[in-house]
Amino acid sequence: MKLDAALPPAPLADVPAIARAAESTGFSAIWTTETHHDPFLPHALIAEHTRRIHSGTGIAVSFGRSPATIAYTAWDLAAQSKGRFILGLGTQVKAHVERRFGMEWPASVTGKLREQIQVIRAFWDTWQHGVPLNFRGDYYKITLMSPFFNPGPNEYPEIPIFIAGVNTGLARLAGEMCDGFHAHPFSTPRYLSEVILPAIEAGAAKTGRTRGDVTMAVSVFAATTSEELQACRQSISFYASTPSYRPVLEHHGWLEVGEKLSALAARGQWAEMPELITDDILAEFCTWAESPAAMAAALKQRYTGIADRIAIYIPFIPGDKDAWWRELALEFDGNE
Repeated sequence: MKLDAALPPAPLADVPAIARAAESTGFSAIWTTETHHDPFLPHALIAEHTRRIHSGTGIAVSFGRSPATIAYTAWDLAAQSKGRFILGLGTQVKAHVERRFGMEWPASVTGKLREQIQVIRAFWDTWQHGVPLNFRGDYYKITLMSPFFNPGPNEYPEIPIFIAGVNTGLARLAGEMCDGFHAHPFSTPRYLSEVILPAIEAGAAKTGRTRGDVTMAVSVFAATTSEELQACRQSISFYASTPSYRPVLEHHGWLEVGEKLSALAARGQWAEMPELITDDILAEFCTWAESPAAMAAALKQRYTGIADRIAIYIPFIPGDKDAWWRELALEFDGNE
């Protein structure tokens, strides 16, 4: 199991120092999110200012972009990083795609994401091997690639594609055709082992693959202080109010809690929402330990057999708990 880091929502000027610190701390990879900033731009700087650490988008909103622009950007970042870039895609939810990105929400989420991945790989195949570009699907018709727009072969053409999800449809798609799956932090070890992993295995079986062909990257809630524990409770209450994430609650018998949280969110009563996250619910989602060694042991106990890569939901900020992070990284395999 490898330990990864989450890049904080920082301006680009701060990225080189954060990346160097993450590498020296011993993290295996550093992931960007699409929240305050563009998720792709930091990776050019991460690649330039590090030598070992991998980096990836965790995630970039695929439905907010053309597969052509994603293909070009990932191609350049793979070359810049000498093969250390991982393309992580997520669909987001309907409200954000329509009202934040101004894009159309598809009739089939898995259908459109499947085609996006197929188109991206078709571009790469054309650029690397000269295969004629000819994709025709329900959502995309991509048939034009003249030499003027062709970047040509890449020394590092094997770019891993991870997709993110909470529900079984995208987990099956990951098993069928992707290199990895980003498990949403709003997932419990029980939900991952009893729902998500079987879905990945079912998807993999359709194309003659196995669970071992899909890297499970899991972002987890973890706390070392009462303040961090309360912050986790707040975040969990926010995610639990989202209807599309309700299957996680339903699997544990907490459906009524999700419905109450959705009602509070609709009324803007954000401060009242954490009160509905009981200690029992919190314990299912959040790992508690004070020392790095205890945290590593607890995470391994909860996620061995589930996660291949693990990242704590708290972003990595140099100067904040440096020794703690360094000791934690030493406890994980693959973080040489």
